[in-house]
Amino acid sequence: MAQQRRVQLSTQRPTSTVCVLGTELSLDVCGSAPKDAVTFNVQGTPGVKIYVVHDTQSVKLPSSVSRWPLAAGAEVLLAMDTISKDVGDEKVRISYYGEAGGVPVGRAMLYLTCVEISLDADTTRSGAVSKTLLDKATWTWGPDGHGAILLVNCDRDDPKAEMLDNHDTAIRSYDDLKDMSQMVLRTRGPRTIFTGHRLVLHVDFGDADKVGVFYGGNSVALEEYKHVLGGSKLVYAVKPSRHQEESIFYVEGLAFPDLDFSGLVSFHVTLLESPEKGLLETPIFTDTVVFRVAPWIMTPNTAAPLEVFVCSVDNNEDFVAAVGALAEKAKCPLTVCPLPENRQDRWIQDEVEFGYVQAPHKTFPVVFDSPRDRGLKDFPVKRILGPDFGYVARQAPEGASSLDSFGNLEVSPPVTVQGKEYPLGRILIGSSFPRFGGRRMAKAVRDFLVAQRVQAPVELFSDWLRVGHVDEFLSFVPAPDRKGFRLLLASPSACYQLLKEKQEEGFGEAVMFKGRVNMLVLGKHLGIPKPFGPEVGGQCCLEQRVRELLEPLGLTCTFIDDYFSYHLLSGEVHCGTNARRKPFAFKWWHMVP
Repeated sequence: MAQQRRVQLSTQRPTSTVCVLGTELSLDVCGSAPKDAVTFNVQGTPGVKIYVVHDTQSVKLPSSVSRWPLAAGAEVLLAMDTISKDVGDEKVRISYYGEAGGVPVGRAMLYLTCVEISLDADTTRSGAVSKTLLDKATWTWGPDGHGAILLVNCDRDDPKAEMLDNHDTAIRSYDDLKDMSQMVLRTRGPRTIFTGHRLVLHVDFGDADKVGVFYGGNSVALEEYKHVLGGSKLVYAVKPSRHQEESIFYVEGLAFPDLDFSGLVSFHVTLLESPEKGLLETPIFTDTVVFRVAPWIMTPNTAAPLEVFVCSVDNNEDFVAAVGALAEKAKCPLTVCPLPENRQDRWIQDEVEFGYVQAPHKTFPVVFDSPRDRGLKDFPVKRILGPDFGYVARQAPEGASSLDSFGNLEVSPPVTVQGKEYPLGRILIGSSFPRFGGRRMAKAVRDFLVAQRVQAPVELFSDWLRVGHVDEFLSFVPAPDRKGFRLLLASPSACYQLLKEKQEEGFGEAVMFKGRVNMLVLGKHLGIPKPFGPEVGGQCCLEQRVRELLEPLGLTCTFIDDYFSYHLLSGEVHCGTNARRKPFAFKWWHMVP
């Protein structure tokens, strides 16, 4: 339904007003009628569409009826579909008649100027801003959904900068602008009309600390881009250019969705009519566009690896070499965090988790820094944060436990649960048993993960373990059939049964059991903790059983000796490595949470 505005008329002097393209004006024909008037007549110039509403019916003029009774509820509606070339170049005249008819007892004249004012964004999610008939003031999910998308500008495009791009109010590079979403204000019509009107761009108070808006005017020089909205700046007065019909604003996100933030942000442009001095300005038109801040999305083990991370600490040279050889097989770059940067902290899986953010115009990885904060606490900011590589963190005010380490944070491949599709998988976190107390992941982290909405978290009972991480007892590997993956679950009973069988076959006593599912998955190449089980026919029977289960899936098993360097310290291969992976091909806005 078109925006509609009531216009007061006068028989004493002409009235002038603006009609914004796509809106309607409702004329108060009864309020301006002389006392002895009983009927009225409406006439307008060709550029004005006129409708008379009478007895709940709307009649488009001209019609066979020449005069209309001034009954209660009588209304005249106007609309214009052509931009004016000059101020007041279209007009409407209302003539009032008494009981005798004949000569009018009064006339009201209205001069009209049609302008276009439109605030647009990429509501069609095509990667470019275009005008649309979609409702810009709403945001909907799904393949047929609509609504603009905003990225949290959490990378650092200028290597010389000391903070994230969205922590200041300056544009330091053109790459910084590319991370932002465009918002286009279109103004067409006689420029002189704005001498008696003011155009303001504004953001709701509750949204102001979630966004920043920059505007460079007619210039493309970086130094001309100014911070105009966001923070303490709620309103920006726009001065339409005499030579350009479009003003391009650049919008950045400052915060991810969270417990107290749905992710939706509204921007408005309002045309204010400036009356005589001493009176308040009157809003005569508002256009609104809604953005949703893109969520942080985690990638599963089954996604293609793009980069492998491992720490170099005292006496783990063989482990680093083995991980490097596996990465080379998978044709994946290896990044080694040196001792001065890890400060003898080898548990890189526990410190960070890799994910990404995505909008139709841009995708970039974002590292999620855990509340753990041990020796590796500075590594994500000093070595990972950079151009097109973002950073986000959450703290644990109540104090971090082992369950706040990100070895306790996994995500499944795409799944369907009881008919409900999760095309980006579901996040899995370890927790205590319900109603029995115990350790849980920090509330700030859990709230953050839930608020992203696209990978609905599931809490699993892991507090029975000393370390308590989900990666101690489950992992996902790619598979060519069924759902495209297999869930690997640690099974002490299956291991015991195997060892018992071998013992009964005369192959010696049962020995140690290690967490083989705590593995590094690089496509079809698996780096598995070497189990050191009983040898049968010159082969470790545990390694043999793992091969029998996984190699028919097209997977290659490489067993890595991590006994002294990780196992005795309560961790395995997955705990000591990390991987950045390829984003999902599926676009998150196509799902329905």
